[in-house]
Amino acid sequence: MDYSYLVKLRQSHPAWRLMRADNAPLIVSFLHQAFIVPNLRSVKQTELILMLDDFLYHLRLSEGESSFPKSPHQYLDDWAHNDKGWLRKFYPMHSDEAAFDLTPGTEKAIGWLAALNQASFVGTESRLLMLFDLLKQMVTGSQTDAQLRLHELQQRKAQIEVEMQAIQRGDFEVMDETALKDRFLQFSHVARELLGDFRQVEQNFRELDQSVREKIAAWEGGKGALLETVFGEQDAISDSDQGKSFRAFWDFLMSTQSQDEFTQRLDTVFELQAIQSLQPDKTLKKIHYDWLEAGEQTQRVVSRLSQQLRRFLDNQAYLENKHLMHKIEGVLRQSIQLKPWLPSAPLSGEFAGFMTLDLPKYEIDLPMERALFTVPLVQNFAGHVEADDGQDVNVDGLFDQVFIDELALKNQIERLLQVQEQVNLPQVLHVHPLNFGVAELVGYLSIASQNDSEGRFYGVIDEAQQDLIQWQDSNGQPRQAWLPRVIYSRIQANLVQ
Repeated sequence: MDYSYLVKLRQSHPAWRLMRADNAPLIVSFLHQAFIVPNLRSVKQTELILMLDDFLYHLRLSEGESSFPKSPHQYLDDWAHNDKGWLRKFYPMHSDEAAFDLTPGTEKAIGWLAALNQASFVGTESRLLMLFDLLKQMVTGSQTDAQLRLHELQQRKAQIEVEMQAIQRGDFEVMDETALKDRFLQFSHVARELLGDFRQVEQNFRELDQSVREKIAAWEGGKGALLETVFGEQDAISDSDQGKSFRAFWDFLMSTQSQDEFTQRLDTVFELQAIQSLQPDKTLKKIHYDWLEAGEQTQRVVSRLSQQLRRFLDNQAYLENKHLMHKIEGVLRQSIQLKPWLPSAPLSGEFAGFMTLDLPKYEIDLPMERALFTVPLVQNFAGHVEADDGQDVNVDGLFDQVFIDELALKNQIERLLQVQEQVNLPQVLHVHPLNFGVAELVGYLSIASQNDSEGRFYGVIDEAQQDLIQWQDSNGQPRQAWLPRVIYSRIQANLVQ
């Protein structure tokens, strides 16, 4: 970090600009209270304005009525302006109300300021064990010798057997309160930092989306060269260390088994007396659902990037078709202009001399390209048509229609979500088997791809993983289909207690 780099960073980075701002204590304290403490990913504009209005009211009581003259709406728009970059103002999907979210630079500044406080309890054992475990994973994961790996597994097996024998004798140690507090504080710190990592990954994909829009707006070459450039940049981010790590984290997060195990262990930890003495934040019990929501927003940014490319291709095809239509219309106009000059007798030789066309190429007739003899197909058509014998024909099958009631499907999903936080499609079908086959499956997929207007739950479709769905049709024949993994989860409002 040389002098010129730091000068440029001081002028351009939002975190440094926040530290230099005159109202930095106001900005940091309010954003920390509004986003970091409740662990929120985004807040609607009306809610954030009410929160800031109440926050300014209490500050003016202690600091003076004229200390903060602007309105809450003006402060928020000022903090979200491009020259500040402390908040991101955007419009969520299927919503006409703006929302605000922290930028990665703002979160880094708030985290750095929070780390300046002298902690009453500094745990070192958990971090040392975590570092030791990371070194162990790197050494084991990079080992290519199968014999060494087997030897290490045998050693671990022997240690586990010794521990099992000691537990059977009743000789085992229980972790004391200090060690429990140390590890819980470390868990709380890392769990909250993950939301900041999601914001950074989303910011990287958003910058890619912005660069793609700029290139498309100024592109003058062919479609192939542009798509090659864009997909190259997208693959570079997806194949980077950060992209691979996010993809592995998202695959783990989408696993129902991992979700259930994580929830059970969290509930067990929060029931410990040592942890309850810390008065932990109850929102940590639902932290993995916050990760799920944040990861879904990141996936939506990637989806918007694909939509932008599709829109570009559609626009290019429209422009090419429009250019072709202009050419055809030009030929028609010239034909109309030449119509008065046509000879009056089209079958005369005068007409033949009026218009001549040169062959664009020589005619080449190769004997070996001639088709072999084929027997002509003779069609036998009966000239006699038999009359109807007057019997009634059952045409009810022509009018049978299958109606899928999506409201009933939503009610079935909601009843299952009343007893558990998350449910996948195979679990739903285990309780409520299919009655209408593929049409009913499409209904479940349609529910997962749309937002619930009543705000009861939301669905996520994971294309990377698939589930086997089996059922019997109306004739009793077994049917099966492979579908992307569909997970229905309660929304955040129902999760926080």
